[in-house]
Amino acid sequence: MCSHYQAVKNLAQFERHFGIAPPVADQAHDIWPGHSARFVRRRSAAPGGAVAPEAANGVFGLLPHWAKDRSVSRHTYNARLETVSEKPSFRDAWARAQHCIIAADAIFEPDWRSGRALATRIAQASGEPLGIAGLWSLWRGAEGEVLSFTMLTINADAHPLMRTFHKPGDEKRMVVVLPRAQYADWLQAPAAHSLDLIRACPAPDLVASVPGLGDGGSAPGAQPSQQTSLF
Repeated sequence: MCSHYQAVKNLAQFERHFGIAPPVADQAHDIWPGHSARFVRRRSAAPGGAVAPEAANGVFGLLPHWAKDRSVSRHTYNARLETVSEKPSFRDAWARAQHCIIAADAIFEPDWRSGRALATRIAQASGEPLGIAGLWSLWRGAEGEVLSFTMLTINADAHPLMRTFHKPGDEKRMVVVLPRAQYADWLQAPAAHSLDLIRACPAPDLVASVPGLGDGGSAPGAQPSQQTSLF
């Protein structure tokens, strides 16, 4: 599961890669649950019109309509694909196909192979941003309307790279990194076809490195450093 990622820092790269200008509001580079970050969702250009992308700011950690406050985001930053249609926190957003793409320079996962948790930075081998499949929601609280989002995760027990993370004996999980060519398909897919677009990102497309260790170890499967995932 992913509780820590780096938002796309270069705004020109964000616009070029996702085809839309990002919100200009300031945000942190390192994002944790409860932080505000940019994501991309679909919007209707006009009643009955074409679907167009829209970049927005939202809370990392989906806030369902029944949430009493924003603290729920500490537990809803990842949605398991196997149960997303059933869990009260996510089922409404899933049923309504409120798909989004979370823009990231990299994600972090803990590697325990050395006997202690080392946070590994995982990015696209191409140097392009990660487009992570997610769901968004609109929550109304005392402060007004707040957008929020969650990352979808799938089993990674058989993935050559992602199976190396998390504690021994724990189920291996990974976020869903979308191919760039499928961004529009994901944003526009109806609920009945959501599962058709979920695939594990091929290991050669990802590169793992350990911040602060020598040259970074920029090779698939490299060992990690920093903080561990909450789940």
